[in-house]
Amino acid sequence: MDRSANLDTEELKMTREQYILATQQNSLPRTEHPQFYPVGIYGWRKRCLYFFVLLLLVTMIVNLAMTIWILKVMNFTVDSPLVLQSDRNVTVNARNHMGQLTGQLTVGADAVEAQCKRFEVRASEGGKVLFSADEDEIVIGADRLKVTGTEGAVFGHSVETPHIRAEPSQDLKLESPTRSLVMEAPRGVQVNAAAGDLKATCRKELHLQSTEGEIFLNADTIRLGNLPVGSFSSSSSSTSSSSTSQSSSAPRQTIYELCVCPNGKLYLSPAGAGSTCQSSSNICLWS
Repeated sequence: MDRSANLDTEELKMTREQYILATQQNSLPRTEHPQFYPVGIYGWRKRCLYFFVLLLLVTMIVNLAMTIWILKVMNFTVDSPLVLQSDRNVTVNARNHMGQLTGQLTVGADAVEAQCKRFEVRASEGGKVLFSADEDEIVIGADRLKVTGTEGAVFGHSVETPHIRAEPSQDLKLESPTRSLVMEAPRGVQVNAAAGDLKATCRKELHLQSTEGEIFLNADTIRLGNLPVGSFSSSSSSTSSSSTSQSSSAPRQTIYELCVCPNGKLYLSPAGAGSTCQSSSNICLWS
């Protein structure tokens, strides 16, 4: 009994001594030097990293120099337009989201070609359509269309317009050099010269025809020039074709009678006390 109590007392002392030693070791200052472990890239890895950084820097410098050179060659500045140059042609393509070609503009040495569904030229102010073209029609939306060529404009088919007008102080001329010129209108054709003369000249015959109405001449003076002149004979046996057949001793004739042949031809006959027109006149017979 006493022996077991002594053993317990000794174990308690040993435990207490171990605790005291442990606490003393923790409280004493440490004189050992701490160990440092290097962190980073060393050796060939570091040299490779420097090489790649240098290569990236050189690539950036080359790209910057190429960009500046391209801008200089193309004359691209903030104040000047963009210039595209090529030894052969310049082609601009437009594609949709599926990669299909929807439009193409080609500028070549011989021609400028545009392939698209509709081609439009708009004004810089307001966006007004000045020119548009598609498969069905060509529309010119400018206020005035001016053709300055010496040969004018040539149209292979008809031209529809409600008004044809010459420029101020300029003449308007409708001409067909080798064929006829036809003017037709179902409700009438009006020719008006407000401050000038109206002349109709032809080489052969000039026809004025009205199928259902009349031909109306309204003027203060109506003159018919170069009408043939016949002579009146009281015997009705001789009719001359010109006034030169009259006797030189006869007084000068100043008044004539306008005569109409059965075929509608007009001629002049010297006026007398009565009518001097004769249906048997050689002017009527030989006309």
